[in-house]
Amino acid sequence: MSGPARAVVVTRDEGADGPLSRELARLGLSVLRWPAVSVRGSDGAALAAALARAQDFDWIVFTSRHAVAAVLALRTAPPRGLKVAAVGRATAQVLRQRGWPVDLVPEEASAAGLVAAFAARGGSPRVLYPASSRALPTLAAGLTQLGAQVTQVEAYRTEGAPLDLGACRALIAGGALGAVTFASPSAVTELAGALGAEDFGRLLRQAPPVAIGRSTARALQSHGHQAVVAASATLAGLALTTFRLLQQRA
Repeated sequence: MSGPARAVVVTRDEGADGPLSRELARLGLSVLRWPAVSVRGSDGAALAAALARAQDFDWIVFTSRHAVAAVLALRTAPPRGLKVAAVGRATAQVLRQRGWPVDLVPEEASAAGLVAAFAARGGSPRVLYPASSRALPTLAAGLTQLGAQVTQVEAYRTEGAPLDLGACRALIAGGALGAVTFASPSAVTELAGALGAEDFGRLLRQAPPVAIGRSTARALQSHGHQAVVAASATLAGLALTTFRLLQQRA
């Protein structure tokens, strides 16, 4: 892990040609990949069983493209009569590209935004929620409080990924970093745990954190750090906000 000064750290699980890295490079930024999390498939049995009884639900709710991929691997066509909600425009776009109509996209691209959108509709819907193994309780608890019947099923696993901590700490000590991007609360938790509080704090004092959305920003705040929140809760929005931040700091 080495790179030029003012490099941007990408903590999400993606390769050198991943979508966030590509967007940052397109904007002329150097990228360092520190994948703090690893996304893996689940065995799929519970999700397959839930999809097999799709008629028992009114809605299926997607909060990430990973969840979309897990469901589409098991069922390419949308079940009849099942309405579809997506957390944001990027997730909705993936669904629509695969022929799934999307009935609900909240104004605020977050779990809280989805809860608010369902609250505005009223009723007591039966909701299937394919989720990460580390999904925060915001969506399921919020919908349940509204009177919804929520069936949360693990669609994929989010786990910590090994980092070359010696190389990371050398770059922090060398002052070579310009910003750190976080696309999930899990990435915050894992990087903070791997580096330890002292080095994590040193990193973010040198290279301000940029969060894809409010949930990720709250995770950073819980560790004592204020984040710049992306103008839109998409990877493109995360990249553009990072670019503008570095322009301001130049």
